[in-house]
Amino acid sequence: MTEKPLPERLSKLGLPLLETSDEFDVNQTLAEVVKSRDTRLWEGFSVLLVNAAKDFRFAYERVLEHLDDKEQKKIFHSLLQVSLALYDRYHLSFSWTRQLRDMLSENEKVYLKQLRKELAAGNPFTLNGLEFHPLRLKNAFELYFKEDAEKSRQKKEKHEELSLEYALSQVFSPKQKELFKKRLEGLPLNKTEKEYYSRTVKKKVVALANPELHRLAQRLMAY
Repeated sequence: MTEKPLPERLSKLGLPLLETSDEFDVNQTLAEVVKSRDTRLWEGFSVLLVNAAKDFRFAYERVLEHLDDKEQKKIFHSLLQVSLALYDRYHLSFSWTRQLRDMLSENEKVYLKQLRKELAAGNPFTLNGLEFHPLRLKNAFELYFKEDAEKSRQKKEKHEELSLEYALSQVFSPKQKELFKKRLEGLPLNKTEKEYYSRTVKKKVVALANPELHRLAQRLMAY
């Protein structure tokens, strides 16, 4: 099977480029980011990693299998350390981050604390010859969470909208639902619509607004 282009696969891991629903090898994609030597992608590695691990597809050893030499593996290890420090900076902890931390040597664990301090202070730092700028790292990470929160909000609103549409359809006919919405939005009704609203729709609205009816309906839902 031909792999999708790297930018397309990256978008699914949280670097907003293109949306895609196709499955792909997240471990190979992370390895390609390591090999790319693209600073912009390296700065977004923490976002890619947290997304790759969401559905448990990320595997440390599998990424290593896609790396060609010791230098690439060293870069990968450095990117993992920076990511762990960034997660700590935002008080994020996952089972897989604890596993990665357990793989660090005692010296690396000590240095991890120093990385957290550098991130908090906003001081540029060098790790294994790679230079990182905390502000850019944090901006990439915060942008992802803002977009993720916005997507969640939009999904919630869409769900509520569809739920309301379904509920209205259970009570009102299409014409009655139209008049209900027009009245709710303060839109003018012609004479025929006013009469129909008053004669039919308003009675249902009054019934729906009755708190005792609502209480009894909620009670029935519990059975």
